[in-house]
Amino acid sequence: MRLVRFVEFGKKIICVGRNYAAHAKELGNAIPDEKPLVFLKPATAYITQGKFIRLPPDCNELHHEVELGVVIEKPGKNITLSSALDHVGGYVLCLDMTARDIQTKLKAKGAPWELAKAFDTSCPVGDFIPKDRVPDPDNIQLWCKVNGQPRQDGNTKDMIFRVPQILSYISQYFTLEAGDLILTGTPEGVGPVKPGDTIEAGMSVNDFKMTFKVQ
Repeated sequence: MRLVRFVEFGKKIICVGRNYAAHAKELGNAIPDEKPLVFLKPATAYITQGKFIRLPPDCNELHHEVELGVVIEKPGKNITLSSALDHVGGYVLCLDMTARDIQTKLKAKGAPWELAKAFDTSCPVGDFIPKDRVPDPDNIQLWCKVNGQPRQDGNTKDMIFRVPQILSYISQYFTLEAGDLILTGTPEGVGPVKPGDTIEAGMSVNDFKMTFKVQ
């Protein structure tokens, strides 16, 4: 299946922020109530297992954020809620690495987040999981450990905006193309990592796991 290699040809990574109320609260952020909060990462943000997460320049506080990723197979624009999942080819476990100190400074200035969210190596991903192996994307347990210590443990059923809502909304602004990746937000428990740390993440689909090191 071509989508197994989505990181090689996917044109864009579209991310949803603050999609779990408990995570928004832990950072003191407002909880979105009408529309998803959306930002982008370039394809150069991708890394696969065996490669290292690297801190961007001037970052002194890098955080992990485990997320469910949705991989697009069928292109679409102005996708309806009822047909949204027809555009999905599969799913992937992801980390949205965040330079939290840089993000805090940018937010204070009212500036975009890209330097904190879209730097090289900011989107570690696991192996592609075909859609037929994920019966319900809105009921998946996600977890993250750092050096063997539990950090995050949440479920996609707690997302404010579910997968069909996310796809329908963002497709009003961005044409979704085969290989595009949609990150759906992170549950509470995010925290710092430093060079030398090992991040392990997993999901309840076939007990899938992935591991990355920070360098």
